[in-house]
Amino acid sequence: MSLSKAEVARYARHIVLKGFGAPAQQKLKCARILVIGAGGLGSPAIAYLAAAGVGQISVVDDDGVSISNLQRQIIHRMDDLGVNKAHSAQRFARDLNPETNLLAIAERLDDANCDTHVRGQDVVLDGTDRYRSRQIIANACARAKVPLVSGAVNMFDGQLCVFAPHLVDAHGKPSPRFHDLYPTGMRDEDFPACEATGILGASTGVIGSLMAMEAIKLVTGVGEPLIGRLLMYDGRHARFTELEFSRMAEDR
Repeated sequence: MSLSKAEVARYARHIVLKGFGAPAQQKLKCARILVIGAGGLGSPAIAYLAAAGVGQISVVDDDGVSISNLQRQIIHRMDDLGVNKAHSAQRFARDLNPETNLLAIAERLDDANCDTHVRGQDVVLDGTDRYRSRQIIANACARAKVPLVSGAVNMFDGQLCVFAPHLVDAHGKPSPRFHDLYPTGMRDEDFPACEATGILGASTGVIGSLMAMEAIKLVTGVGEPLIGRLLMYDGRHARFTELEFSRMAEDR
């Protein structure tokens, strides 16, 4: 699928970028990316994916925009209060880049519909804040053999990882699964909620932007994605650290 003159002008900085160029931009134009959650993490991810020229972005979120969201969920406005977040994201993407088609899905993702939404996507981004939802999404992505970009934030800090258990590494070893990093049997109550602990808005921007970066790398084949590596961000001390992990030999 060739780029139009308008697209060549819009994505000029990508096209002249060594190691990226028009071939990678064409891959973005043909890509189908699912973003689950249009909140703190989903907002910057959606903004950069739409700006980058991803052909189709599907956004799933059943929540409405509230005043406390606006401190970090940057794609929503005061005029969007009470509006479904997926529909607000659709308005944002349309205003930013009419070359991108954003599909708004005002639903809650669960066991019944997750496989349907994940199937046929090139990459899935999980911006949810509940462990149970994250587990459902990871399992659906594993079944569909779709790479999953998973981010999380709390207070000043955040973390990021890519799960692609259907892929093998350079040595032919299968890539880690979600439960190789997060033990099964955990509950939502085991994790602090941002309503109780608070969250610095800019920290979601850091992790959400990195999620978009990983998705772009996965679609274009440019660079090395965070598979088998957990990237952790300490916002207060401006430090990134990395934890490597591998697939466990036994199922847990």
